Amino acid sequence: MTDPEADLPVRAERAPLPRAFFDRPVLELAPVLLGCELAGRGIRLRITEVEAYVGSEDPGSHAFRGLTARNASMFGPPGHLYVYRHMGLHTCMNIVADAEGIGTGCLIRAGEVVAGAELARQRRSARGVTRRDRDLAQGPGRATVACGVSWDDDGLDLCAPDASGRAPLQLLPRDPSLPEPLVAAGPRIGLREEASDPDLFPWRFRVAGDPTVSGPAKLNRG
Repeated sequence: MTDPEADLPVRAERAPLPRAFFDRPVLELAPVLLGCELAGRGIRLRITEVEAYVGSEDPGSHAFRGLTARNASMFGPPGHLYVYRHMGLHTCMNIVADAEGIGTGCLIRAGEVVAGAELARQRRSARGVTRRDRDLAQGPGRATVACGVSWDDDGLDLCAPDASGRAPLQLLPRDPSLPEPLVAAGPRIGLREEASDPDLFPWRFRVAGDPTVSGPAKLNRG
């Protein structure tokens, strides 16, 4: 199904973030993504939750065992999307970090749709039940659907303009009129035990107290 509004411009008073913003270690990039906005395809998503994946030293990362055809975008230049299918059911998106060849990325786990909620609701309702606006992008599979991102977007460059002079998706800096988000960290969700140790891998970052954050309540306290 084609979204009739997918290519509508999204009003943004802030210039998109340059590639240099993404060219840093993934554990530095992950928390500063919180509050930034993924803009394009008719919506703006304020990012409220991410997970960092640290390449060859991380047993939870798709890059743990090296470069493959499936994970090639993770090893590409920073500022691109790495999109994959989880268990063949859900599509998830990551923002590639660090220098080309490293193989790291930040999973976008959740966010608040701050513009284009009706379009996001149409997309989500076509794929499942949506009861509240805070549910529109509450979870990595929901976030990709709300943003109109599909598996075909694997490798998409967030920093490169298209024929219209703008990227089909861009990352905008935090809204300066809003307070800086209070960042909380904890274990990642849904991984094997060896990749979920909260002492070794406290690499899920979230805006503390935000109602759009995903996961069980016991992992979102404090």
